[in-house]
Amino acid sequence: MRLRVEPGRWPSKAVVKQSTALEGHRTETTHLTMIDVNVYLSHWPARRLPFDDTPQLVQKLKEAGVTQAWAGSFDGLLHKDIAAVNSRLAAACTDEGAGLLLPFGSVNPTLPDWQDDLRRCAEEHKMPGIRLHPNYHGYPLDDPRFGELLDLADKRSLIVQIAVKMEDERTQHRLLRVEPVETAPLVEHLKARPKLRVVLMNSLRTLRSDTISQLAAAGLAYFEISMQEGVGGLTTLLEHAPLDRVLFGSYFPFFYLESALLKLRESELAQFQLDAIARENAARLLSLAD
Repeated sequence: MRLRVEPGRWPSKAVVKQSTALEGHRTETTHLTMIDVNVYLSHWPARRLPFDDTPQLVQKLKEAGVTQAWAGSFDGLLHKDIAAVNSRLAAACTDEGAGLLLPFGSVNPTLPDWQDDLRRCAEEHKMPGIRLHPNYHGYPLDDPRFGELLDLADKRSLIVQIAVKMEDERTQHRLLRVEPVETAPLVEHLKARPKLRVVLMNSLRTLRSDTISQLAAAGLAYFEISMQEGVGGLTTLLEHAPLDRVLFGSYFPFFYLESALLKLRESELAQFQLDAIARENAARLLSLAD
């Protein structure tokens, strides 16, 4: 049974309990440990979310079997003082992360001194990567500033996460209508930077299967699963993306954490495939950044 949730809505506890019980026969995935590459701290700008308090978020992740979570900040979407956003993120991960949270700072190349924001992420906060929101920050991926950003990230061996979308168009606030990122220019960027590691986040409701194949063939493009839909969705994804490029991501707390867990449980993948997606691919990607 798949857990079906309306866009922008959280399921009732009864629905989650029933779905989890029906999945109980998949004992081989019950004890998976995971690296979650798509978690956010702070507050979504349009409303409060369950578990948007960092200690509660960390406890929920730990109970689910997540051993490491790559965390960005919702403040990075609209705040202009990006240096302060990243300082708060780094402090929250250190002070409240219980050794689980790994910060990925925001960089907005349309703001003055954005290069220094990137430098601080790498040098001062020792972040392994950055998280970009091009649609909220108002630049396309063929903008020369984006190319410069990729060059600097590549030089510092930073992982670059790109959030393709943040919210279903049907639930967006009328003053926050934001289109998904157009990823076509990314193919040439990847070809020009063969060592650059890029994670496409919140992308699998948007990217066509042929686009996934093109990005995977162009360079080191990775895809996290939070927005993969459909019965057997992971099996379908692996028809277009290599196994070692698929990562576990929940987009928690915006999405319900159990939604991502059920994507693993309902799949018909072999255990070695589940282990690769759940943690091994992310661990290897992180080791390359180190």
